[in-house]
Amino acid sequence: MIRLPCSLLLLASFAFVYSTDHFVEKFEDESYKKRWVQSTANSDLGEFKLSHGKFYGDAKKDLGLQTSQDARFYGMSAKFDEFSNEGKPLVIQFSVKHEQQIDCGGGYVKVYPSGTDQKGLNGDSPYHIMFGPDICGHDKKKVHVIFTYKGKNLLIKKDIACKDDQFTHLYTLILNPDNTYEVRIDNEKVQDGKLEEDWDFTVPKRIPDPNAKKPSDWVDEAQMADPSDTKPADWEKPEHIPDPEAKKPEDWDDEIDGAWEPPSIDNSEYKGVWKARQIDNPAYKGEWVHPEIDNPEYEEDENLYLYKDFGVIGFDLWQVKSGTIFDNVLITDSVSRAEEFAKETWGKTKDAEKKMKDSLDEAERKTMEEQRKKQEAEDHSRKPSADDDEDADTDDIKKTHVNDDEL
Repeated sequence: MIRLPCSLLLLASFAFVYSTDHFVEKFEDESYKKRWVQSTANSDLGEFKLSHGKFYGDAKKDLGLQTSQDARFYGMSAKFDEFSNEGKPLVIQFSVKHEQQIDCGGGYVKVYPSGTDQKGLNGDSPYHIMFGPDICGHDKKKVHVIFTYKGKNLLIKKDIACKDDQFTHLYTLILNPDNTYEVRIDNEKVQDGKLEEDWDFTVPKRIPDPNAKKPSDWVDEAQMADPSDTKPADWEKPEHIPDPEAKKPEDWDDEIDGAWEPPSIDNSEYKGVWKARQIDNPAYKGEWVHPEIDNPEYEEDENLYLYKDFGVIGFDLWQVKSGTIFDNVLITDSVSRAEEFAKETWGKTKDAEKKMKDSLDEAERKTMEEQRKKQEAEDHSRKPSADDDEDADTDDIKKTHVNDDEL
């Protein structure tokens, strides 16, 4: 057995765990304002504020950047040292909490080139990657994964459902140098695959042969009508027949109203359109598959994953109903580092957050129940009873007697 010096073992161990955090933001206090730049591209952009929301797991750890005004566009970004993901994984991770039960609005981040104009940030600002949840109505509840390639924004061809409840959820995008990717929600894989297959980075590698055609004698019907099957002689029955119980009205005048005919009713003996039973087609050759050839316009790109100049991350989004909280933003080159960061942040507060939400819901339920009972009691006290009616009648009688005496 070969024994390595302790110094070499330590060096090897250090190399194994080494990773680079390109950007980390926990929004723990107001100092975030020194790192983040509010866009001034439009005069009516919505305002972000620091908040942990109405329910949380830890008052400090759950502080995040919250949208605070309804029906607004938002624009804010932070700069970091320019880097390229060449030859390394790229991990983009952050948490989103739609405390307001969002009906329509974005919950995603965009990662931009290093030279991005932060003050002028708007929806037309070119970005490299857009990632995160987007919700609008009951139909659109998806996770966007958009890559910019040769000046075009490419949307993923797979559907990834996002979370739409009120709790904090963790979104992670992993981009690998072998041109594969993975999307996680709450540290669980929800989608993965190859970039070339799940986005239209390039034209297809293989295409249908334009010179190939299905043979004219090709039979692709698996079933056929049984030629020996014949329609029964008593099959033909009309779908509707005159109502045998109908009678000509006594005031019917043939000269004025025309010849009387009884109304039609459904025929109980009607069997429908006859069709011969189906049998296996002995001439069936299977479904014809169009042969493919190599696409002469296809060009392989081994660097679909690669971006040379990451330098800015930002929130450029629209929200109808505000209240979304963004937190624990991380850009790193290590999946294990992202997993550890998730455990230190979202992982430590998610259960306590749910517990607090459940307690608030229970308190609200009890309050509403007490208010309901109080209202019922008030309504009951205002309702006249039978005794009250009798007393009122007695008073009326007394008043009548007094009036009689006066007369």
